[in-house]
Amino acid sequence: MTFIELYALLPLICLAATPVAALAAIAVSRDHAVVTLVTLIGLGLSFFGLCAVRPLVPMQITPLVVMDGYTLFFVGLILITTAAVALLSYQYLERREGHPEEYYPLLLFAALGACVVAASNHFASFFVGLETLGVSLYALIAYQRAAPRGIEAGIKYLILAATADAILLFGMALIYAKSGSLEFSETATSLAGDYSGLEMAGLALLVSGIAFKLSLVPFHMWTPDVYEGAPAPITGFISTVSKGAVFALLLRYFGEVPAQDFSSVAFCFSAIALASMLAGNLLALLQDNVKRMLAYSSIAHLGYLLVAFLAQRELAVTAVAYYFVAYFLSILGAFGVVGILSGSEGEAEDIKDYQGLIWRRPWIGAVFVTMLLSLAGIPLTAGFVGKFYVLWAGVDSSLWMLVLVLIGTSVIGLFYYLRLIAAMFGSPEAPREELRGRRAGFEAAAAVLGVLTILVIWLGVYPSPLIELIRRSAALSGF
Repeated sequence: MTFIELYALLPLICLAATPVAALAAIAVSRDHAVVTLVTLIGLGLSFFGLCAVRPLVPMQITPLVVMDGYTLFFVGLILITTAAVALLSYQYLERREGHPEEYYPLLLFAALGACVVAASNHFASFFVGLETLGVSLYALIAYQRAAPRGIEAGIKYLILAATADAILLFGMALIYAKSGSLEFSETATSLAGDYSGLEMAGLALLVSGIAFKLSLVPFHMWTPDVYEGAPAPITGFISTVSKGAVFALLLRYFGEVPAQDFSSVAFCFSAIALASMLAGNLLALLQDNVKRMLAYSSIAHLGYLLVAFLAQRELAVTAVAYYFVAYFLSILGAFGVVGILSGSEGEAEDIKDYQGLIWRRPWIGAVFVTMLLSLAGIPLTAGFVGKFYVLWAGVDSSLWMLVLVLIGTSVIGLFYYLRLIAAMFGSPEAPREELRGRRAGFEAAAAVLGVLTILVIWLGVYPSPLIELIRRSAALSGF
């Protein structure tokens, strides 16, 4: 590896060094604030590293990793989201027993794994990154050992994710048996033409493993239990970083191997998209638990993204990237509100906990309303523009059935979002003791929520700069 290639990996190198620095800080002194500061500094240096290497892209670094505009965009999104999760986690962990310091190295390793997945151009690097992400999430989901549901959620995710990984590996093995390579471009060359039973079986297993990571139907059953049991900031991390990295990989791989051009593969993705949009929204209607409601809605949102994925390539990249930014901002803000209202005795996850919130805590209530309206795709929010792009991509590619189901299920989704909003505008009930006072780190968490709210509204009113950035990134990557 040359010096230039090593320099191009500067963002990932800085990110890999940050958890080591955090562990060193923990060894010297168990200070929650210091470890959080080290985490944020490392994430900041990694982000500035993206700016430093931008003139060098696109660059293939060994067969494993490619640094291009597409990689820089998603890695930057992952780094910013991880920093927001770290700030939201600080106030969340301050009111809980135990040592919170080891939480941050785990969070950083998970972010590193997600970045490697987004930069992968080879099945080996993809799997290494995916396992780095997954193993960190096992521990993060069950980090609160005093919470029985957290331990249960961690064990469920561990067992089911291990099964999905085995399916994924078997699919890679079948594709390798045909192509003789694990590199995406080599696989595309070898699989050009009609697919045989071996390749179709490999693709089916590969798609099944990825669908589990994205919590798409019928591989979605782990999602509500894990979302409910995990700490609120980690639930936001799983909803955003984990799924965003895997979907970025999916878009890159099927950009190299246009398998969706084949009727059987396109039918498979279409069926998964239809089932995810329908099941996600219908099951969310039945929930009184806010975290489970948002879990089922996330299944529907990934179904929406599959509509854009099946569209024409250039428009698909723009629609997926913009929708992910809007989704990241909205769902992270929603779980940020859940975290900021949660106390040491439990999470604020029942709809009754939000009764009259707009009158009890107007600012936090306004933030939550904004995030829910964005998730519902209401105009003047980023979610509306993102859903418009997905619809445009579907119409432009004549995916009429998917477009009609998307519109219909979006109307269904509006009901459960409005149900929660109506509760917030209802008569206030006596809040729990834990929700009355501020806690350490409240100002930082409140600042994050404020920034997220401003971005949700700004991108809903003036989306042009982000759209132009996405198009330039896609052009640098050859999309």
